[in-house]
Amino acid sequence: MKTDISQFLIYTQEISQALKRQQPIVALETAVLTHGLPYPDNIELSHQLEDEVKQGGATPATVGLLDGKIHIGLTADEIARLGDTSKPARKISRRDFGIALARKEKGGTTVTGTMIAARAAGIR
Repeated sequence: MKTDISQFLIYTQEISQALKRQQPIVALETAVLTHGLPYPDNIELSHQLEDEVKQGGATPATVGLLDGKIHIGLTADEIARLGDTSKPARKISRRDFGIALARKEKGGTTVTGTMIAARAAGIR
C-alpha cells in the first residue's frame, strides 16, 4: 500500500500564494546544503540560489525535511537549521522519505527527492 506524502507537506506562505496564483515556482534541492559544502558556505549558496531564481522571475521553493515534515520553501532560519553541519542530517532520496519522516529527522533532498516532493506539492 502506497502512502501519499502530501499529508507531510508544509508550505511557506510565499509558496502557497504562488501556487494559488499559478506563478512560476522552481524547486531547489538541499543535499548540497546538508552534504555538499562546509558551513557557512552551504548557507550562503542556498541564499544565492534562491536569489537567482527570484531574479529570473520565479519563486524559489527550497525543499527539506525538518521535524517529520517536508518543507516546501524554507525560511532563512530553516535554511540555517538545515545547514547546521554540527547536527547530522539524512540525505533524502526516494527510499529515504519513510524512515526520515517516521524518525522526524532533518534531511536534505537529492534532485530525485526534490522532484518527488515538488510533484506532491503541485509544483511542475
